[in-house]
Formats: sequence, C-alpha cells, structure tokens
Amino acid sequence: MVMFSDKEEFKSEFKAQLENQLGKTIDSASEFDTYRALGSLIQEKINKNWLKTNQEYKKHKTKQVYYFSMEFLMGRLLGNNLLNLHVLALVEEGLADLGLSLSELENKESDAGLGNGGLGRLAACFLDSLASLELAGHGCGLRYRYGMFDQHIIDGKQVEFPDYWLSKGFIWEVRRPEDSIEVRFGGHVSSNRDKDGKLHFKYENYQPVQAVPYDVPVVGYHNDTVNTLRLWSAEPTVEDTMTKAEREGEFGHFLAHKRSLESISDFLYPDDSTEEGKSLRLKQEYFLVSAGVQSVVRSFERLGLPWSCFPDKVALHINDTHPALVIPELMRILMDEKGMGWEEAWDVTQASVSYTNHTTLSEALESWPVGLVRSLLPRIFMIINEINERFCQALWKTYPGEFDRIADLAIVADGQVKMAHLSIVGSHSINGVAKLHTDILKEREMKRFYNTFPERFNNKTNGITHRRWLMHANRPLSSAITEAIGDRWMTEPKELIQLLKYKDDLAFLDRLHEIKQENKAAFAHWIKETQGITIDPSSIFDVQIKRLHGYKRQLLNALHIMHLYNELKSDPTFDIVPRTFIFGAKAAPSYHFAKKVIQLINRIASVVNNDPDVRDYIKVVFLPNYSVSMAEKMIPASNVSEQISMATKEASGTGNMKLMMNGALTVGTMDGANVEIHDLVGHDNIYIFGLSSEEVWDYYRNGSYSSRAVYDNDERVRHTLDQLIHYSPFSKGERDFQEIYDALLTYNDEYFVLKDFASYLFTQRKVSQDYQRKRQWNLKSLVNISQSGVFSSDRTIQEYAREIWDIQRVQTLK
Repeated sequence: MVMFSDKEEFKSEFKAQLENQLGKTIDSASEFDTYRALGSLIQEKINKNWLKTNQEYKKHKTKQVYYFSMEFLMGRLLGNNLLNLHVLALVEEGLADLGLSLSELENKESDAGLGNGGLGRLAACFLDSLASLELAGHGCGLRYRYGMFDQHIIDGKQVEFPDYWLSKGFIWEVRRPEDSIEVRFGGHVSSNRDKDGKLHFKYENYQPVQAVPYDVPVVGYHNDTVNTLRLWSAEPTVEDTMTKAEREGEFGHFLAHKRSLESISDFLYPDDSTEEGKSLRLKQEYFLVSAGVQSVVRSFERLGLPWSCFPDKVALHINDTHPALVIPELMRILMDEKGMGWEEAWDVTQASVSYTNHTTLSEALESWPVGLVRSLLPRIFMIINEINERFCQALWKTYPGEFDRIADLAIVADGQVKMAHLSIVGSHSINGVAKLHTDILKEREMKRFYNTFPERFNNKTNGITHRRWLMHANRPLSSAITEAIGDRWMTEPKELIQLLKYKDDLAFLDRLHEIKQENKAAFAHWIKETQGITIDPSSIFDVQIKRLHGYKRQLLNALHIMHLYNELKSDPTFDIVPRTFIFGAKAAPSYHFAKKVIQLINRIASVVNNDPDVRDYIKVVFLPNYSVSMAEKMIPASNVSEQISMATKEASGTGNMKLMMNGALTVGTMDGANVEIHDLVGHDNIYIFGLSSEEVWDYYRNGSYSSRAVYDNDERVRHTLDQLIHYSPFSKGERDFQEIYDALLTYNDEYFVLKDFASYLFTQRKVSQDYQRKRQWNLKSLVNISQSGVFSSDRTIQEYAREIWDIQRVQTLK
C-alpha cells in the first residue's frame, strides 16, 4: 500500500487531520495535539491493511499463532510504525516543512506500561518479526492500567509511584466490546451423568468478570501485513454490579465491588508476598488465559472445521509459566462446552500448545498453593488434578517402584501446583532460549523431564528486532552500513557479515568512531538536561541495563567502582582512562536486597560525582525509570556492555544483543547468549571473565566455596567490603548496607560476586588499555556489528515457525 504519493500529499492530509479531528491549525495546536493528529492519521492508514490481513487469514483458513505473555514491552510505536510503513523520512521532512520536529512528537508518546524487562521486550520483538516475515502471529496479553511502576529515586532509594501511562490515552488501541468474554472465578462445581453415562459439569455461584479486548495493530516491515496484539481489560458487567448493589442495598458496595474486579488488570506483577497478593496474581494469570483461549476458540469455530483440525489451524504458545493455565483452560472448553472426551481433548491440547522456559532459577518456576487454586479456580483445579493423576500413572508403568522420580515430576505435590511441570506435560514442545540454557535444562534442572520426553526439548536462541534497535534507534549507523554494503541487510540481517570486508578500511573504521562519538554527545546532552549531571563524551560509556537482581550482579559492578575510587584517592598518579558508569534498572517492590543495591549505586554516585579528586576520571549515573525509549538513546551511545551475571543463571539475555549490534563490546561471563556471541566474534573481540558454568556446578556439588576465604586473602576485597559497614564515604558511619555485607560474607555470597572480583578487575583493566588503541577498538566494534545479524529475532521466529508452530509465510496480501 502506498500511504502518501509524496511529501506534499502528506502535509495536506496531516493539516486536514488536525482541522477535522481537533478543530485546530498548525499554529494553534500544541505538540501533543500534533502528535495525536499524526498518530491517528497513520492509524487510519494502517487500519485498511489490518482489515485486509484478517480477511485474508480467514479466507484462506491460515494457521495462526497466539503468543500468550504477561508482558509485552512494546516501547513507543509512532517511529517504529513509520519505519515499517516506509514513510519515516517522508513524514520527517514534511513535518519539518511545517515547523515541526518528528523526534519531539515521538517524545509525546508514553511508553506503554505493558512489561518490565527482557521477557516483555522479547515478546515485542517477536511480534515485530512475525508481521515483518508475513507470518500469522498475534500477541495475547493484559492491558495494565498502571504498568509496573514509575520509579523515582528519593534520597538515593527507589520509591514506586503508579505509572499513569494511559492518562492521555493510547492512540494505537481499538476497544472491541463486542468481542468481550466472561471469565469465572470461585463458585462451586457439581457433576452428573446423563443416560449414556457421560459426565457433565455444572458451574454455579461463581464471580463473573468481563474481559474486554483492546486491539493494537502490529505493522510488518515494507509489506501489507498487520497482525494484532490483543490486550484484555477486566471490567465488571453492568448486570452483575447492579444486581450486587441492589442485593446489598448500598451503592458504596457497588463501587467497592467494581474496583475489586478492575484490580485484576491494574498492575503488572502485584506484590505476592501476601495471601491477597497471591490471589490477585493468580487471578491475573487465569483472566489472561481464559479470555484469550475462549477468544481463539471462538475464531476457530467460525472456520466450520471439525475439532480434530484445531492443532492444524491454531498454535498456542506459553511465554514462561505465567500462562500455563492455557492447558487446563483449553481442556475445560473442549470437554465441558464442546463435548469432547478426555483423550480426544488431551490430544488436541498437547498438539496445540508449546512452552518456552526462560529461567534456571527455582524461585522463578511458579507454583501455587493447592488450596488457593481449588477455591479460586475449582473446575481448573479438577482438570489439573486429573492431568497429574494420569501422568503419574503413566510414569509408574514406565518406572515402576521409582517413588522419588514420580514425586519429583508430579504436577501436584507437597501442597503445590507446579506450573513448569504442567507446562511441560501439556505441551508438545519445550524450548530454552540459548544453547547453554537449553543444555542446563536438559542435563540438570529438568533432566528427569528430558529423560521422559527427550523429543520435546529444543533450543531457540533469543533475538532482537534489528528494525527498532538499529534501523530506528541508530539511524546514522544504519545509513553508514547501507552505504557500505547496500540495503539487503535490512530484510536479511545476516548480510551484516559483509561488513567484514571493511576491517582493513581505516576510513570506514574512523566513520564508525565518529558515529559513536556523535551518539555519545547526544546522550550526554540528554543526561545533562534530564538528570543535571555533566558527563564527558570522550570517556568510556560503560553500561549495565537490566532488571535489578542478585544473579545479574549489579553489585559486582558497584564494588568495582568503589575499588577504582579507592585507588584514585590513595594514589593520585593512578593511571585510569576516564569512564562513565551508567545503570538503568528497576527492583521488584518486595525485593529488599535489590533495592539496597540501588541505594548503594546511588550512594556511590553521590560520593564519586562530588569528589573533585576523582570526578574527572569516573562518573556514575543511575537513570531512574529505565524504559524502551531510554534504551533507544543509551544503546547507540554505549562503548561497554556489562553482561556479568553469574554463570548458569542468565537464560539468554537480549540487552547483550542490542548493545553488540550497535558496536558496544561485551564484558561478560560465559553465560546465556554470551557464549554464542563469544563463539561468533572470537575471544579477541569480547571480554570474558569469571567462573565457567562447569566451575559453578563443581562448587555446588562439593560445597567448597568460602567467601570468607576470599575476603581474608584479598586486601582489595576486604577494604571495599569494610567500607560498607565501617566509617567511609560510602557508609557515612551508618549501617545502611549491612544486608549487602552479610549476603556476601555471613551467607557465603550466593552469586559468587567475591570469587569473580579479581578476574573482573583484571578484565576491566584490559578494557581500559584496549580503548586507548582507537583503531583496534573500532575493529573489535566492527566485528561485533558484522556478526550481530545472527541475533535478529527474524532468525529466531523463522526457527519457531518451522520447527515448533508449523506455520508458513503468507504472501497473499502482496
């Protein structure tokens, strides 16, 4: 579809949109008015292909994927949509003619509060790739009213405020009340047999909640495909709320009832440290699943095909364990509403569902108390219990007498419903997200499941959409690449490998350096404007951006900065390349240790940035409320990518891929996708340190690690740690960081921070030395960019489509 024949046509339509929609002219409209008019104009253009795409899918009875995820961290959509529609430059020039700046209008769009970290950003990249590859794939998520939270730093501490991302509306969504679904909680289930002996179930006295879908178009790159992200919002039905108000005789009860139901889609990941919080989180998960699966079933029924064809037309994908209830919910619908027997429903369900595991952390493998599931979801619990009984009986036949094995694999055990076990048993495919991660699942964390279902396990290394993270976020670099190797890489990102032809071209290497410096200057200016901190664009920009967690080891980074400060203070002649350490991270509200690490980083920043003896050599910046739009500014400006998780703990990582694609060099452990980056770029183009996964497992087996021994034998470690609790510029004579000190020494340093400290320091010194050799550094950067095409989410999605979902490229819209 040609959106605008030329710049003049765009300007004419844009001015008409302002006048007709808002009753304003260019001169009288605010920046937000112009953003809203531009967005609605683009949305109108998108809608034509959106309708056509859905009609074609229905006409050809195309098999479609529904990607269930609690998070979709989409980022701002205006610029990305303009890029994919192939009108970015035209619109930018047209707006400039009218005295408007596209970048300023983009800034008026709020980041959609639909996710938190890598899980949600991965899902967003996958949706972009599905549409860009002309694959029929849609997202299914929740429309959070307030998102995760708005992070403020007050007195150095994280303070959470509601994220009112919807306060000015969301121009890309379309509310579809006609497609609402009823989701049921609580109540009582009774059963009876008909004259043929068939068992029927009746659900009574339940609490109905209306799930209203809000659809967001997902635009493919330079094609006419527009898929859908369907977000569900919890809204009480008018009939239910009025009946309740009349029954209780008080309107106040009606309002309280209304708010209790709406709270289901209020916040991403409500605090589950209380029974009320656990109940709300489980409600969220079932609400998403029930609404989504019912909607998918409704769409399938319109095809007029027998139920045995369901897996031939529908793929349901579980992104981590949060949507695991897809399995019993589909069973419930097929048996209770469509009249199938157990075996037939089970065959359909297993053939339709696939599962991605994203973690090796036991605490992240969800489980729910039996009593909670039984009371909140009585029919679903009955089905889960039956799945468990049948699975355990099958295990007994295969492994007679092996009680330990069966107890270890059971879905319901020790008073808990284990969602990862349910996901594995009810799926035909289980994949990890990096080669090392998948190997760990098969050989250690899920070894018994792998031995039981070896054919189901496979690897799909994560990827990122190069369209957002290179073509849009770093347009100068994107242009330089196209000038060098042509534009084929834009649709076939593996073609970035052609850049290796320029490894001896000094002019091209210098151009890479110039682009990086321009990006750094722009980012330094943004930091000065937003944070009031002056940083040196010629310093090394050393970046760690990811969720704050013990295993990701932001603490190791912080202790290194404390060590550098000590060195500079004790020896004024200490040779150091100026470096700016930049952090972006949110800690879960109930994760007290992570919040202490944030406080420590901000304390270090306060000390370092205000000390005239060191502030010209090191600066520390903690950027509050890290987001996709902030990352788009930061990543193109980064020199060093901190990927320093404890080996065996990071499933994959995707920040490492984004930074690599933009020419940053990785400092990392051999963990997650770092292993695959290392294998591609070679040892000379990445900075690897620390324990290997094998060494970590050896310590786990023999229990020989002693953090106290490291403390006793390394004066650098001892001095740095003592500053956390004894009088120092960092402690200020208080015990704010006693918890961190105790975690490292009293509780033996769960994530081997101290064990890897010496190796980390040595590697960081190597980074500083290499950075001074400009051309060699630029060559390393070039090698990383050239090898990054492998990590495009297009490659990942092609593997899912071919090897798990069995879907084909749809080219009927051309």
